[in-house]
Amino acid sequence: MGLSSNTYVSFSSRLVILILAVLWTRKACGYGPIGHQIVGAVADERLAKTDAGKKVAELLDGMTLEKVSVIPDEIKGWDKLTPDDPGIFHYSAHPRIDAQLRAFWHANPPTHDLKSAIPSHHWFHYTDVPLLDPEKYGDGKTGRSKWDIVQIMRYCVAVLKGTEPEENARKITTPIAIILLAHFGGDIHQPLHVGAEYFDAQGHAANPDKGAATLEDEGGNTIVLNLLPGTNPQPAKRAPKFHGFWDNDTVLANLPLLPETMPKEERREKTDAAKAALVHDFATHEPKNWRLAPDVALKDYSEGWANDILPIAREAHERLTFRNVAPLQEEDRVVAAGFADEKKSPDGVSYYDWSARVVRDELHKAGWRLADLLEQALR
Repeated sequence: MGLSSNTYVSFSSRLVILILAVLWTRKACGYGPIGHQIVGAVADERLAKTDAGKKVAELLDGMTLEKVSVIPDEIKGWDKLTPDDPGIFHYSAHPRIDAQLRAFWHANPPTHDLKSAIPSHHWFHYTDVPLLDPEKYGDGKTGRSKWDIVQIMRYCVAVLKGTEPEENARKITTPIAIILLAHFGGDIHQPLHVGAEYFDAQGHAANPDKGAATLEDEGGNTIVLNLLPGTNPQPAKRAPKFHGFWDNDTVLANLPLLPETMPKEERREKTDAAKAALVHDFATHEPKNWRLAPDVALKDYSEGWANDILPIAREAHERLTFRNVAPLQEEDRVVAAGFADEKKSPDGVSYYDWSARVVRDELHKAGWRLADLLEQALR
C-alpha cells in the first residue's frame, strides 16, 4: 500500500534537499562480493569430501560455491545490452552453465513493472517486511511477493528435490538452483534484504498494515547514513547509503584495516589471506543458534531464516534517528528518501562495532546453513 505521487505535490519543497538523489536506483547486492564469497567458501569447506560436495562440484562444472556465489549479481551486467550482445561478457570456460544462465536471464528479464506476470531476476534478492512493529514473514502481505527471496529459495529447493521440474518457466535448472542458493543464502542473512522501514506523509515511521498510507525506503537504499564522529576507523569520503553500509562496510570491518598507501597488489594479498583465515575459522567452529527447530521442513528454511534476521533488521533501524524523510520520484515510482543519524546507544557500543559483530555472526551462520541445506536437498 502506498501513496500516489499526486498526494505528495505539497511536499515538493522538501525534495530540494534530496536533489542529488535523483539518480538513485533500487539495488540488491547482498553482502557485496567479499561477503558472498565468505559464505560460499565456508560451505565449500563444510562440504569437502562429502557426497553432497561431490555432487555440487559435478553440477557446477568444477566451480566452487565461493566462485558462483557472486554470479547472480554479476549477471546484472547483462541488463543493459542483454546476454546476447556480441560484446557482453560470458562464462566461456563453462559453456553449459553459461547457456543455462542466459536462459535464466531471458526467463526473468529486468523490468520496472511491478505488476508484470514475468518476474525480474532482481526481485529474487530481497523481501521488504515492515519493521515498525514486531512481525514475522508470514504475518502479513506488505513487502512480500510471489517472487521474493523467501519464495524463490523455496522454488530452488523444490528443483533440487525434484518436486519442481527442471523444465520450469523460470528456467531454474539444478545447477542454476545451486548458484542462486549460494547467493541468496548470503542475501537473506543481510538484515536490510529482509526488512524495510515505511514512512507516512510527515516522514514518521508507520505500519502500512494499520491503515496509514506509506512509502518505503526500499531496504535502506534511499537513506543516507551518518555515523557518530570517530566511530568509523576508515570513513568514506562521503556518507554511505544505509543499505550499502550493511552490504560492504560491515563485512570489511571484520578484515584487517589496511593503509590507503599500501600497494594494490599487497592489499589484495593481505585481504585474501585474512579472508581465508576467517573462512577456516568459521568452517571449523560451529556457530551458535544456527539450526532451526527440528520440525521446520527444508522447504521452509528460507522463511525461518527471514524470521531469524527480522529482529536484527528492526534493531538496525532503532539504533538510528531518521530525519528529513520525504517522497522522492524515482523512475516510475515514489519512495521515501532521507537521512539516518546514529544515536548514542545505551549499551555504549557504536553502530559500526555493533553492526560488524552482527555481520560476523550472520556470515558464520549463513555458511553452515548453506552447506546443510545443500546436503539435505541433494540426498
